[in-house]
Amino acid sequence: MTLEYNVKIEAFEGPLDLLLHLINRYEIDIYDIPVAQITEQYMSYVHTMQELRLDVASEYLVMAATLLAIKSQMLLPSNDEQLIEDDFEMLDEEEDPRDELMRRLIEYRKYKQAAETLQEYEEERSQLYTRPPAVVEVEEQEPENNPVADVSLYDMLGALQKLLKRNRIDSLKETKITRQEIPIQDRMKEILTSLSTHRGRRSFSSLFQYPDREHIVVTFLALLELIKKQQIICKQEKNFEELWLYRTEEGVVHDT
Repeated sequence: MTLEYNVKIEAFEGPLDLLLHLINRYEIDIYDIPVAQITEQYMSYVHTMQELRLDVASEYLVMAATLLAIKSQMLLPSNDEQLIEDDFEMLDEEEDPRDELMRRLIEYRKYKQAAETLQEYEEERSQLYTRPPAVVEVEEQEPENNPVADVSLYDMLGALQKLLKRNRIDSLKETKITRQEIPIQDRMKEILTSLSTHRGRRSFSSLFQYPDREHIVVTFLALLELIKKQQIICKQEKNFEELWLYRTEEGVVHDT
């Protein structure tokens, strides 16, 4: 009996967050969004999440339908020869189909930046103490490591897209995943052991040795679980470059 993995990941903040990620990643002007390009990239991410059996929220699919509708509307031909002056005036007054999406993205970006600013204020305020001067001995604590400080889950999905295209896996939609064959816990141990034998550092792509759906899905989910447990961290020095995985103290493999 085969069982399919159905995974829900709360770290995905929503379709507007994905769109904003794509706009920043490809340095797109938010006031002049190339709908065809952004729709293609957005659909590619959604399809990748679906192929990985991730629980794609309905809001992602609604946004996909919205993008396709805008794309279709902008591709509609106009019969310029049949237009009269009144028609031209009416056309000038018509709203660009991208305007509503642009307004939503600008509003979302504003609140996202405000939330980040408030978080910075909170971190600064947490370092302040208002009690009267006193001799207090406090042990220095190392700052907590953010396992994905420079890399988002969308970056990891983007790296996975490149792997899928490179290996040309034509049988992705037909293959069933067997939980008994490759348990995620076993794959997590294999990844930690591999990091230990490579001085605690490996590239993202090097962990996907086999071009089959079962190996790719289980490896990706194992990486997400290890990041969640802070046993590994993921970094990327520059945009579009290789992702690198590093073992943390929690991920050290001890010989038994």
